[in-house]
Amino acid sequence: MEVMIKEMEKRLDDRQIFDDQVAIYDSVSNQGVQTLVNDVAEIHGVDVNVYDTSGTLHVSSQPVIYTENFLSKKMDPRAFYFLNKQHQVQHVQQERLAHISYMSSYAPLRGKDGIAYAYINIPYFLSQQELKQEISNFLVTIINLNAFIFLIAGVIALFITNRVTRSFLLISEKMREVSLGKTNEEIDWKRNDEIGGLVREYNKMVNKLEVSAEALARSEREGAWREMARQVAHEIKNPLTPMKLSIQFLQKSIDNNSDNVKELTGKVAKTLVEQIDHLSKIAFDFSQFANIGNTNIETFDINDVIRSLDNLYKTSHEGELKLKTVPGKVMVRADKTQMNRLFTNLIQNAIEACNGKGKCAIELNEVQTDGVIQISIKDNGEGIPKEMQSKIFIPNFTTKSSGTGLGLAMCKGIAEQAGGRIWFETKMGEGSTFYVELPVAN
Repeated sequence: MEVMIKEMEKRLDDRQIFDDQVAIYDSVSNQGVQTLVNDVAEIHGVDVNVYDTSGTLHVSSQPVIYTENFLSKKMDPRAFYFLNKQHQVQHVQQERLAHISYMSSYAPLRGKDGIAYAYINIPYFLSQQELKQEISNFLVTIINLNAFIFLIAGVIALFITNRVTRSFLLISEKMREVSLGKTNEEIDWKRNDEIGGLVREYNKMVNKLEVSAEALARSEREGAWREMARQVAHEIKNPLTPMKLSIQFLQKSIDNNSDNVKELTGKVAKTLVEQIDHLSKIAFDFSQFANIGNTNIETFDINDVIRSLDNLYKTSHEGELKLKTVPGKVMVRADKTQMNRLFTNLIQNAIEACNGKGKCAIELNEVQTDGVIQISIKDNGEGIPKEMQSKIFIPNFTTKSSGTGLGLAMCKGIAEQAGGRIWFETKMGEGSTFYVELPVAN
């Protein structure tokens, strides 16, 4: 409004179109004012109305509104009062055109003498709509900006999260691969960040673990050798004692010229042979236990091994073996000699468990399901006491006075090397059942 007032006052200053505050103008001068108003309205993009000092419209950039009587050609009374009576330099008020509400600004045009010779009016019909549009555009811009910021933040967060997650997945994968039985690799991490600190601690742990594994393996080997030496010494010492006593007794009898020296010599010889056989069995048991890892893997029918044992024990008076195998061949992949040794040990243990119960009855049954063959060996002995059940498969543990304690430990090793397993069920007074489960070869 201020810019337009200055421009119109400058351009109307030389025109004498108003005289004594009454509009006295000719068609030429009125046409000039009309052109001026149209130019100013077009330059500033607004509508312009010019009233004389009595409040009558003279020139408008939108004359149709007034010629068609949409609006009165008289100036709004409130605006006229504030400008003409109150002498305000500018007045803004809200007006209505039907249901349209708009802002309208008024100001006087003054000559060089400072006296108002006309009133200029700018009705801003689109102000409310444009204000709402500007607010709407502003809100849309803010929403789009926030959405863009959230999108960028989400992408950055996803990138950082994936980077951190990949780092932790790498560390997790390496931790899963940590094992005492192999050389563990360190993680190569060149960045000096928080994850780098975690990686360094992991690498330290790997190095310490390798040292600890070597120390543990060395300690286990030394412990195993010490235990083996102790067991061998103990087992050898047992038969040596009666051998020494027998020879000493024979020597004393010879020195005393006893009459039964010949008979006594026979008894001592028999004792020595029995103890030598016992020493030979001890050596054989330890040799078998030491050679479990030396296997000759082949595919064979496990029923051939079991039938050979059946034929062997048919001629034995130690017990009765009842055999129930599945029809046809059952092919397994293992060491045939060790399988023979496995079932021989189990049957022999079953026979020894029946001592003191009269006739020994051994039942051997086969059940084939889901790609495995399950072989059970049941005896009618006294069963295994509860306090001994957890130690049955431990090397050097035995319930017999003359055993090495390696039989069942060897059986367990043979079964596991063939990809199977061994376990037992027992009930005091009713005997025990040992189960061997082996995978069937395709």
